[in-house]
Amino acid sequence: MIVLQLAIILIASKVAGSIAVRLGQPSVLGKLLIGIIVGPSVLGLIEETHTLEQFSQIGVILLMFLAGLETDVDEFKRTGKASLFVGLGGIIVPFVFGYAAGLIMHLTSIESAFLGLLLSATSVSISVQALKEMNALKTPEGATILGAAVIDDVVVIIALAFLMSFTGEDVQLSIVIGKKVLFFAGALLFAWKGVPYFLKRFSSLKVSETVVSSALVLCFLYAYLAEYTGVANIIGAYIAGVAISVTSFKTEVFEKVETISYAIFVPVFFTSIGVTAEFKGLSEHLVLIVSLSLIAIATKLIGSGVGARLAGFNTSSSLAIGSAMISRGEVALIIASIGTASHMLSESMFSAIIVVVLVTTVVTPPLMKLFFKEKAVA
Repeated sequence: MIVLQLAIILIASKVAGSIAVRLGQPSVLGKLLIGIIVGPSVLGLIEETHTLEQFSQIGVILLMFLAGLETDVDEFKRTGKASLFVGLGGIIVPFVFGYAAGLIMHLTSIESAFLGLLLSATSVSISVQALKEMNALKTPEGATILGAAVIDDVVVIIALAFLMSFTGEDVQLSIVIGKKVLFFAGALLFAWKGVPYFLKRFSSLKVSETVVSSALVLCFLYAYLAEYTGVANIIGAYIAGVAISVTSFKTEVFEKVETISYAIFVPVFFTSIGVTAEFKGLSEHLVLIVSLSLIAIATKLIGSGVGARLAGFNTSSSLAIGSAMISRGEVALIIASIGTASHMLSESMFSAIIVVVLVTTVVTPPLMKLFFKEKAVA
């Protein structure tokens, strides 16, 4: 029953998060690990269900919406060059090593290229929470990380569409690119002119909580349209948050949405990542999992870190930025599902990739804690 599952998740995630903080780690690490413990892999108290997946989806959308609300637009503009360097560095290096790893495993050139693209994906939803806990979301590093994530998502998805056009899949690259261009053009134009007008008109209705309701309408519509056009829904939610952040409604929206999000949806998202972990039958792929995990972690850290260094950040800040780009999260899982459906990824490889994604997600918060601490000391 979903209500019992929610009760278990909420108490488990809050307790585990508190323990992680007491041990000097971000609370999100505890929430991720407790998901594994209460999930099917260990205690079996929580099982993956469609309803739980929907709660989790709302949680990550709201998390990125809040990140948008907290974004300093002026700082975001100043870090545009750095975001480009970090995003591209975090794509090129993982792709090259992922492609080489595929060839070593005797995959075809197309399958190897797909593996490279899969390892190039980034999902900063976990990093956003760690940045919030370290009060680093509004720093130049934080703005660079968020901007790089948007660039990463767009470039990888377009590259994936290009690759699939060689596999016999019915993919028209011009349509794929056109839909993304249309989304970003429409989203930014509406953010400039439509969002303030919509909030003002909707909030004047004679019912309760119209401001926060109107903000959530924008958040979910942006997320839906982003996903519909082939862009990750979290990018749409983030843009909606940024659009509202420059209006007079920012403070009220942030305070009330934060309460809703962290009371139920965000804890479900973090915990459900661990719940989805499946370790049965993976012992035979242990070498593959360890190898790909090391490649995934090192290539993002180095690639994005070098990009940040070239953009003018010092070494400690560059490592901090690189560590925040490591998590592959739900973006990589979506790409892996596409690969399985198009026969570019075998079922056994898919199972191994899920564990690799989980590893990158779990190691990101403590690495960020380490490198951001070193940055502060420096």
